[in-house]
Amino acid sequence: MEKKILTKYVDDPNQINIDTYLSHGGYKALEKVLKEMKPPEVIEEVKKSGVRGRGGAGFPAGVKWGFIPKDNPKPRYLVCNGDESEPGTCKDRVLMESDPHSVVEGMAISSYAIGSHLAFIYNRGEFAYPARMMEKAVEEAYEKGYLGKNILGTGYDLDMIVHTGGGAYICGEESSQLNSIEGERGMSRMRPPFPAVAGLYACPTIVNNVETLAAVPFIINNGGDWYASMGTEKSNGTKLFSLSGHVKNPGNYELELGTPLSVLINDLGGGMLDGHKLKAIIPGGSSTPMLLPDQIDVKLDYESLVEAGSMLGSGAVIVIDERTCMVWVAERLIHFYRHESCGKCTPCRDGTGWLEQLISRIERGEGKPGDIEKIESLCGNIMGRTVCPLGDAAVMPIQSSIKLFRDEWEYHIQNKKCMVKSEFAFK
Repeated sequence: MEKKILTKYVDDPNQINIDTYLSHGGYKALEKVLKEMKPPEVIEEVKKSGVRGRGGAGFPAGVKWGFIPKDNPKPRYLVCNGDESEPGTCKDRVLMESDPHSVVEGMAISSYAIGSHLAFIYNRGEFAYPARMMEKAVEEAYEKGYLGKNILGTGYDLDMIVHTGGGAYICGEESSQLNSIEGERGMSRMRPPFPAVAGLYACPTIVNNVETLAAVPFIINNGGDWYASMGTEKSNGTKLFSLSGHVKNPGNYELELGTPLSVLINDLGGGMLDGHKLKAIIPGGSSTPMLLPDQIDVKLDYESLVEAGSMLGSGAVIVIDERTCMVWVAERLIHFYRHESCGKCTPCRDGTGWLEQLISRIERGEGKPGDIEKIESLCGNIMGRTVCPLGDAAVMPIQSSIKLFRDEWEYHIQNKKCMVKSEFAFK
């Protein structure tokens, strides 16, 4: 069932305090790396663990750290991406709210590994409480000597800043986030150069997700081989999944990667709400393609979900029952992505607006023959044609909805109403 490692102490209300964190073995990993390990050794241990970015991209963290140029004389920065903006995702905020020192310690170790002396925690604008918890944890870490000058008498210096954004989906993308920290509008940068070469203030920068960094102390304390022993051959360790939608027990669950989706929905989630039938599953946040009920036993790991036609993404599993109109779902999603488009790229800026107009027209019962084909054409002209993945994120669930539930779309247009009779459908 659950494999609680990162979330072992999140139900302890005192875990937010540094003394409680220390009593549970906190900051021992930081002390170990500062006193016993050289930065390249830390990087190699993280590489050995196989931990991959938990924000959605799934890129190996240790490999990413190794991209920092060794001969670049500029300062180096670490940024913890706490802009948890993918609809359905609420895992990172649990760590920041309930075990903030694990994030601080993971950031300190990672900063040491890449040679950074200034680290930023980027919090989503709406995350006021997590931001306060992180600020408190940073303050306590300074007081106890785990941040600041000459940490633990080792000669290593590290300052940490909690930076709160204005609240924008686009700032979950790393280069937009760096622009936001610099005081610029959150818009994606062209790459190359990648942030590891020219990131924050045009200096080498590593951006990692909250969950990724929180795993680092456990990897250091127990070893990379220990972490790699969990999960699958290519998807190592545990992952936090945010389960929502029409299930009895929604919530955050920590599972070994490779656990069947059915275990999350039926065993931990308690099955379908009010005995209704499963209709569709969005397995990795709202931007990922949908799955059908006959795919409920797919394994929750990066490779298996790609093979099934979707993605692991952020790990936000949204369960949809038979009462739900899939055109209505598409309308809700495209409204969000149209609103959150930064406007830099024409296909995304204009295309998402046109998609919302067309889909809303169909949902209102005013659809016309040929609208579905127009939507498909628009999706094709957005997909892969934007600087950042927001354009792809906007169209992938729409494309899969039409592919899997085309009969509903056609019924909407032909009959000027939805075939689903419920509060979740157009009347």
